[in-house]
Amino acid sequence: MRAVFLSILLCCSTAVFASPSDKELAAQPRWQALLHINPGATLRDRHRSYVDDEQFFLSESGKDDALAELVASRDALSQSGAEARCRFPARYRFLSEQLGWQDSAPFSHCSGYLEWRQAVTAKRAVLVFPAAYLNSPSSMFGHTLLRLDQGEDSAVWLSWAVNFGAVAMADDNSFFYIYRGLAGGYPGRFALVPYVQKIQEYSHMENRDMWEYTLDLDQQELDWLIDHLWELKDINFDYYFFDENCSFRLLELMEVARPGSHLLDELRFAEVPVNTVRALDEGGFISERHYRPSKAVELDNLRLLLSGRQQGLARRLADDPSLLESEAFLANSEEDQALMVTVAYRFLRLRYRKEDRTDKVAGDSFALLSAMNRLPSVTVPETVGAQPPEGGHGTQMLAASGGQREGNQDFGEISYRLTYHDLLDNPYGFLRGAQIEGVDMTLRSTESGDPKLEELGVVSIRSMAPRNRFIKPLSWYVEGGLERAWAGRRRLVRYVQGGAGASWHWGNWQPYLLSSFRLENNSGFDEFLTPGAGLDGGMLYRRGNWQWQLGSVGHYFTNDVYRYTSTFAVQWAMTRQHGLRASFEREGWRGDGDNEFKLQWRWYYD
Repeated sequence: MRAVFLSILLCCSTAVFASPSDKELAAQPRWQALLHINPGATLRDRHRSYVDDEQFFLSESGKDDALAELVASRDALSQSGAEARCRFPARYRFLSEQLGWQDSAPFSHCSGYLEWRQAVTAKRAVLVFPAAYLNSPSSMFGHTLLRLDQGEDSAVWLSWAVNFGAVAMADDNSFFYIYRGLAGGYPGRFALVPYVQKIQEYSHMENRDMWEYTLDLDQQELDWLIDHLWELKDINFDYYFFDENCSFRLLELMEVARPGSHLLDELRFAEVPVNTVRALDEGGFISERHYRPSKAVELDNLRLLLSGRQQGLARRLADDPSLLESEAFLANSEEDQALMVTVAYRFLRLRYRKEDRTDKVAGDSFALLSAMNRLPSVTVPETVGAQPPEGGHGTQMLAASGGQREGNQDFGEISYRLTYHDLLDNPYGFLRGAQIEGVDMTLRSTESGDPKLEELGVVSIRSMAPRNRFIKPLSWYVEGGLERAWAGRRRLVRYVQGGAGASWHWGNWQPYLLSSFRLENNSGFDEFLTPGAGLDGGMLYRRGNWQWQLGSVGHYFTNDVYRYTSTFAVQWAMTRQHGLRASFEREGWRGDGDNEFKLQWRWYYD
């Protein structure tokens, strides 16, 4: 009997010593993930939660003290029937597993949570990457969201979309949105909405291609993620355009599902959406990928099956379906007729996708649809050579250059770009004709002096979307910062510049012509701000790993100063992460000018 008693005492003692202490529990990766604490944050924020909402914490010091929040959560969740269980089911699950709580129906009193949990079920999670869309400030770098499927073969319109975004005001204009997004002026929230709404928003409404990545999460990991989403209902985070954005928050969700994945360990200056895809791919989360072309891409794939004459006729059909009875239309084969009608119908639907349909548009659509039904069916060709965004170059760049100005002044340069891509960078995986650069700095050193700031580009955005018979987008650009410019001598000036126009696509060639307006603060000018206007035109050429550009931009200022810059540049994409660029530039002004040649090696990294 004594031996049995000692054995029982020894087992109990072992259990006491084996159970984790509060401090050990608070340091576990899943508890840290449930509180949104990032081990890769700066030293000041390393032990603080990213959540900026007091409703999320049960302890007054919970935001800054994971141990205090764990103790408060244990006290609030331990009692059967506790209301806190209805609010924090994932926390309860964590503590009950760690502390051995036994309760066969811990949420029986939580009707709201149980009803929501019955509606939100998932057998599979898919990361969705809508590609970049330059005409929307919030989507210039692309976007990431999570899709929860009810099963592998279930229809996607039955799925849920998990999205994190800024809670912006409806009347905020684009520039105000960018400013507040950079400065953290918006709160950010998770939202759970039917996925079909996101398909319409991104693929149909904004003409954006979408990449879908199936995630290798088992059912238990999915359940952790979904339970935590309930805990995040109506909870505010800080939202920052470059780092604490949609992509960063989705990585936090992955850490909840699979703690210890180290997705957030690296200190990040900018969390660009494509880097989230890369992080999940490198972390072994992605099992397969699927490309979903936009309606605009599908239309273009169909258009290219027609001759130039047939494209013109299809375009006229969209405005006047009575041409279905014309001799020009009936002279074609039934297969070509079907293709022209399909192109016309799809163009009409795309053209009026954001507008209320008038009686004429409805009548024209019906006439074209009726013709489609009596003609042979048309299959949309697959998009050939679609390039996954994660296969592109890194989003940060370091460069070393050497060159000569005016034949006798040698120089060397070091450049750094925080993000993201310019027109001559390797285009694989990026939107063609798009340039987005943020914080682009160059230091130049010559034989005669110390290193000086040559350029500090704060932002440079260019959208060179080519026009065709059906889709006629506006090409535009905006940029600003500091650069060296001539005014009696080369001096550092502050400027904002932009313009709009058009570009076209002829095989590998892409010519463009834009108006250009510039506002400059130059110590060599009498006025504090001097405006100027002119033209920005040129030609882009792409072939294999080579990118070429010939262009010129000139401005005539209100103080009678005229200045232009003409450039010929070529880049060879040596590898995915390395490029070699050569450029010749002529900076001219009234009656004179300087020539400059430069050779630059560029290294891209994440």
